[in-house]
Amino acid sequence: MYAVVEIAGQQFKVQKDQKLYVHRLQAEEGAKVEFDRVLLVDNGGNVTVGAPAIDGAKVTATVNSHLKGDKVIVFRKKRRKGYEKKNGHRQALTSITISDIKA
Repeated sequence: MYAVVEIAGQQFKVQKDQKLYVHRLQAEEGAKVEFDRVLLVDNGGNVTVGAPAIDGAKVTATVNSHLKGDKVIVFRKKRRKGYEKKNGHRQALTSITISDIKA
């Protein structure tokens, strides 16, 4: 059984006991969070597609930790103009474990 769920503006294909990293959630570590924007559920070949979401479907997850992603360097340059700009970015992430999928 798997589901496609929208979490913090991104869509993820999730299964039970799967660990994944999502954009930072406003929840404490160890807290349970529910996502009710479930777009698709596959239960052993029986596929249910929402329009756009399935009514009554929920995905429950547990927050493991809050962390920062890898550093990304953004470097811009215009040749022969003397223009160079360097920026760095580290995305704030939350590690979650999917505990239950209810269709």
